[in-house]
Amino acid sequence: MSAVEVTRDTGTPVELRQIRKSYAGNTVLHGVDLDIAAGEFVSLLGPSGCGKTTALRVLAGLEQADSGEVIFDGRDVSRVPVNRRDIGMVFQSYSLFPHLSVLANTAFGLRRRKVPKPLALRRAAESLELVGLAAFADRFPHQLSGGQQQRVALARALVTEPRVLLLDEPLSALDAKVRVSLRDEIRRIQLRLGITTVFVTHDQEEALAVSDRVAVMGSGLIEQIGTPEDLYLRPATATVAEFVGLSSRVPGAAHADRVTVFGQELPLRTPLPDGAVVVYLRPENVRLAGAGEPGVDAIVVESSFLGSFRRTVVRTADDIELSVQHPATDTVTIGERLRIALVPTPVMAAAAN
Repeated sequence: MSAVEVTRDTGTPVELRQIRKSYAGNTVLHGVDLDIAAGEFVSLLGPSGCGKTTALRVLAGLEQADSGEVIFDGRDVSRVPVNRRDIGMVFQSYSLFPHLSVLANTAFGLRRRKVPKPLALRRAAESLELVGLAAFADRFPHQLSGGQQQRVALARALVTEPRVLLLDEPLSALDAKVRVSLRDEIRRIQLRLGITTVFVTHDQEEALAVSDRVAVMGSGLIEQIGTPEDLYLRPATATVAEFVGLSSRVPGAAHADRVTVFGQELPLRTPLPDGAVVVYLRPENVRLAGAGEPGVDAIVVESSFLGSFRRTVVRTADDIELSVQHPATDTVTIGERLRIALVPTPVMAAAAN
């Protein structure tokens, strides 16, 4: 691998077929199916306990599935041990050896594979250059920031030129600014190398920002997989609509492919049986009504300036709170009374309990 010359444009296709996994009688994965194209960056997104880390560990070989198959490039590797799957892994914890230099830490996997020391150190130096740490090769982990240590962990995962890169919430221990910088760096490197990558996170912004596709998981199953745009604009289930992006839950009444909310009729993304439903309204589905326009009376609870727009939380007379996204120039004050209206775009809804 050369940090300057790598232009690999193909990776390894990966599949999970009907993966089931239980712990002490508690089923964590309920027959997970996932197809990842060669060189694709796929994120597993979901709340704690949804099974995303277990799925990654099964893919890596760190956990043995109760049933199902793990396929790398058309070959079943379900019974192949982790050290023979040719993967690179980066965890939340950096797991660097404190007594080894940055260069030696990076070269560790190559030395374990009996790569001659001069070649291992040269390749480790190239890997450090790839992550922007060539000048830190002689330092020790305690002399680095958290973001720099995680870059070393990434360089160590890449130095062996793995077929698949697995990232298990590698950014969650970093502060916000460093997290954004490193996530963008990971994506840049992944695109440059063309390596098939699976990224586990509970942070929807991270997943949407860097992924080719995102698999939203809930209760041990994949609720939906698609591009970030698909998940946000066309959620397949109420769980996806609620988890991806910001949604306000408001009551409504469904009738075939329409729903009535606050007296206004909106199209439904998925038709529902007639009756009471919960409607998921994005902030951009709600607007401030102009003078004399029909709308719903509300009072401003809070308002945040977010650069090019403002997001305001209002409460209706029925004590329903919802978010409104509007131009930053339309300023409001806490306690102000105003009127809101709904944008007539398709919405997601689910039957009310």
